[in-house]
Amino acid sequence: MICVSIAERDLEQCLRAVKGIEFAEIRIDRIARPNVEVIRRIFSGPARFIATCRPGSIGDQKKFTLLRAAVSAGACFVDIELEWQNNLRAALIGIARAAGCKVIISHHDFEKTPGRADLDRTLRKCFEAGADIAKIACRVRRIKDNARLLGLLDTRRPLIVVGLGNQGRITRIVAPLLGSPFTYASLRPGKEIAAGQLDQGSLRKIIKRLKNV
Repeated sequence: MICVSIAERDLEQCLRAVKGIEFAEIRIDRIARPNVEVIRRIFSGPARFIATCRPGSIGDQKKFTLLRAAVSAGACFVDIELEWQNNLRAALIGIARAAGCKVIISHHDFEKTPGRADLDRTLRKCFEAGADIAKIACRVRRIKDNARLLGLLDTRRPLIVVGLGNQGRITRIVAPLLGSPFTYASLRPGKEIAAGQLDQGSLRKIIKRLKNV
């Protein structure tokens, strides 16, 4: 399954971008001056949405308020960083559970891909924190880093792995073929939100070709 990452700056652009898309990640942190009403309008749409708000310009309390609004409006998944404040993370997980919204606990390492023992430890912490699905995204510096990330999929637990950077592109293609619930793609060429991300059209063609081999 492919999840389309949407990172538009305003409400109308976001609503146009998700039109006709079945499954999308909405990057709330990329929306200019987001508020509860904007979030409700976006997440009350017919598509299946992941509510994501990465650290940066939005403070923790506002981030909590916006993600809570997304869950209440109908988000199917909420993505919460493993490193987020324990009290806010736990409170949001409780709200998500009550609403029937699945919880993705994610960890990002923008510098490197750690060793297998460290990755296993992080994965365990994600599920201990309350993940329905864990997401591990790491910067790929060497081709073998991809093998380490993909090796994590040798588990019965729902796990998404992403190799960050152009050298990690292979993980975005192969992971769903090895059991990852879904992978991320851009809306179209030029709309990538991370180095190494493919556009949804190209990714669908590649995966279809590999499935037919």
